[in-house]
Amino acid sequence: MATEKRERQRENRARQREELEAARAMQDKSAKAKRLAYLAIGAIVVLVAAFFLFSGGDDDSEPVTTADDSGIVDDIPADELDELVEDESIDEPDEVALEESAVAGDPAELFPADGDCPATDGSSERVTAFDGPQPLCIDLDKDYTAEVVTNMGNFTIEFDTQRAPVTVNNFVTLARYRYYEGVNFHRVIPGFMIQGGDAVGEPPGTGGPGYSFNDEPQGGEGPFYELGSVAMANSGPNTNGSQFFVVTGPSGEGLPDQYTRFGSVTAGMDTITAIEATETLPGDAPVEDMTIESITIIES
Repeated sequence: MATEKRERQRENRARQREELEAARAMQDKSAKAKRLAYLAIGAIVVLVAAFFLFSGGDDDSEPVTTADDSGIVDDIPADELDELVEDESIDEPDEVALEESAVAGDPAELFPADGDCPATDGSSERVTAFDGPQPLCIDLDKDYTAEVVTNMGNFTIEFDTQRAPVTVNNFVTLARYRYYEGVNFHRVIPGFMIQGGDAVGEPPGTGGPGYSFNDEPQGGEGPFYELGSVAMANSGPNTNGSQFFVVTGPSGEGLPDQYTRFGSVTAGMDTITAIEATETLPGDAPVEDMTIESITIIES
């Protein structure tokens, strides 16, 4: 009898340990799910804030504030945040894989099969409306820069053809069609950016070339922009057209990777600063016209 009693006691203790371990596992799973939910909510808030921050593409141009992510994770204790960062179950982005995905395959396959190209010397008649995205009109193995003449001075853009072939081709082709001649920087926000590139919108910032094309993400981890970065404005994912912006300060440098960066200002930042310093009306429109007079594309 004593032996049977001890056996039952051992079985009871074993069962209690199993129940305790199951309860702990369930508690840990619930805590982890809660932390992941906090993280997901924070990410959604940042994305929504960024969308409204820069929804200034060809359909809507009202990015009037910078993203404020304060308070997004204030309710999560610091030790739990550390656990989230260290949790191996949360997949971290593979920087190499992301970079390869941005340029994988034959870049020429990204372009429409048919279409006309403008004269490379910029002598084509001015065109401001198109039936579809631009065909491949540049040599993807060559380097391209743009000499931009404005009524406030000149600046130079050096393009990143390898990172953003479609976007560079789009800008160069539009410039050779003289699309940007006489077009104003319609939005200026000090410490953030200057934005232009709308040849037809009324009011400026609401128009485009008649088509849109997909984003070309930079991949990897941020920051994605630096002072002088040139990137596409948009009204949401894959809505690029003709509008672009130049980063002029910290608010622009802190943007998420949602605006295709396709070049950098390598000379003439004093001109960018002069445009940035202009007086603006409500809605960030300059009081005086800040006009692109011409763009000359240099191929090498």
